[in-house]
Amino acid sequence: MTKPPRSAAARVTAPQGGMFFLGAVLRKNLFAVAALVLLVLLLAVPWVPQVVYPVFVMKLLCMALFACAYSLLLGFGGMMSFGHAAFFGSAAYITGLVTKYWGFPPEVGLLAGTLFAAGLGAVFGALAIHRQGIYLAMITLALAQMVYFIFLQLPFTGAEDGLQQIPRGTLFGFIDLRNDVAMYHLVLLLTLGGLWLIYRVVHSPFGHVVVAIREHEPRARSLGYPVERYKLMLFVISAALSGLAGSMKALVFQLAALSDVHWHLSGDVVLMALLGGMHTVFGPAVGAAVVVGLQYYLDAFGGWVTLITGLIFMVCVLSFRSGIAGAVLALRTRPGLTP
Repeated sequence: MTKPPRSAAARVTAPQGGMFFLGAVLRKNLFAVAALVLLVLLLAVPWVPQVVYPVFVMKLLCMALFACAYSLLLGFGGMMSFGHAAFFGSAAYITGLVTKYWGFPPEVGLLAGTLFAAGLGAVFGALAIHRQGIYLAMITLALAQMVYFIFLQLPFTGAEDGLQQIPRGTLFGFIDLRNDVAMYHLVLLLTLGGLWLIYRVVHSPFGHVVVAIREHEPRARSLGYPVERYKLMLFVISAALSGLAGSMKALVFQLAALSDVHWHLSGDVVLMALLGGMHTVFGPAVGAAVVVGLQYYLDAFGGWVTLITGLIFMVCVLSFRSGIAGAVLALRTRPGLTP
């Protein structure tokens, strides 16, 4: 028996369906290949110092983790904080205190800074999560300013000079972090681990509940979810990861300064999150790369860097409402080729 002829609609739809599937596969593989290439390039950085300065990339990695940790609170939790520099900077100071004055190895300093930031985040969160919007933001800003003045007055911080000559030490007794290559690989490993944790949190049942609270808090409360507990847990996780970034930065530069706890840094991390895409997991890392890159390569322009960064931010916000990464993801999920 001969098959009945296909209709014109079927003859048109079949190629389109095949092209849509092919396009989706190519886009998915393209992003996987791009991620693999990026990882290879990051691994190669210490071996090509004449091309890119490893310490600059270490700073970029620290700020990328800081921005993604902040976006966990803003983008997925819907809580605007103007005080995240308090977690970043306090962890840097605590790491310096533990390693320089108490003589502990760097792994203890990193852990101490992260745990201190988590505890500070619990205090901030307990006081702030009962408010929303600008009121929550102002509470976090006020608390962060208190932290700033505390570290300004504490004797071990060095005031305006900062806590200098923080020893990198020896990791686990046999990895000499005074070697930039070893330090770089530690920062890269911890940053990738932190980003993986953020990804798992966002895609876990806990993350789904947090998004539900962000979208409609009264409905989530009516379903029996302990809203305040979820908000506080998210605040602590975000603060802890921000503290890890600050602790790494203190070891990289062997310095903890007041600029690490200043409200300007809180503003910078908001800019990074918005620029990269606050509703994406890794988008803020893109924003951090843009902001840190501009600050580094345009440093010769002095105060004009702020103006240039602001102009770029305005262009990106007007052109990419969902951020740079959000715009790229929109292209990835766009339907296949159309006639």
